[in-house]
Amino acid sequence: MVPNDQRRLRKPWSIAFVAEPEEAAALRRLMRLHLGLWGFPGTIEAAQLCVTEMLSNVIAHVGAGTPTTLSVSLNGGHVRIEIQDPDTRALPTLLQAGAESEGGRGMALIDALAVRWGVEPRADRKVTWCELAAEPGLSPSMHDDPRTEGLLEVYGGQETMFVGSRRLSLARVEEAAIDIIADLLHWLHTQGRDADDFLDRVQTHFEAEARISA
Repeated sequence: MVPNDQRRLRKPWSIAFVAEPEEAAALRRLMRLHLGLWGFPGTIEAAQLCVTEMLSNVIAHVGAGTPTTLSVSLNGGHVRIEIQDPDTRALPTLLQAGAESEGGRGMALIDALAVRWGVEPRADRKVTWCELAAEPGLSPSMHDDPRTEGLLEVYGGQETMFVGSRRLSLARVEEAAIDIIADLLHWLHTQGRDADDFLDRVQTHFEAEARISA
């Protein structure tokens, strides 16, 4: 049985963005972050490649600047990735790209990586989706806080995380935390949010939790 804390960490999530090439890096970081938290480090690389190719497909066949949504969820033992865009006509197809071809490999790559994939035309949009095997790893659990270790594994790398008996050095924790916060602030900035306001709200939330647990 999956613990309650882990089920909470594995809640479906989605993000709206504008399809531009520069969004690819931020989306890959989000996939790394969430799949690390979910305990599926073995799925991260394939998921990042699929998201990149699905984004590229929207840019190439629908157009840069298209309002797009990425959604990620669990479907049984699979990680389901969906990209939604408003063009119901430009449907991704699996092409046999030649060795010299510069394009046409995107969906072939997804077909090779995914357990299954498809396209669902709807009244006002289409959903391109794929499902990857959820490759498990260490469960997020450091010092009885299920949120912390998963984040640090994503950024720190398992081979350098542990000192002694599952204890992280303070310097490593601070390094990873800075990377995590910087990535989140970067994403908020791209969404037009005020970073200082966000940090103030985080501080307020932290102080409230500290009072409750004191």
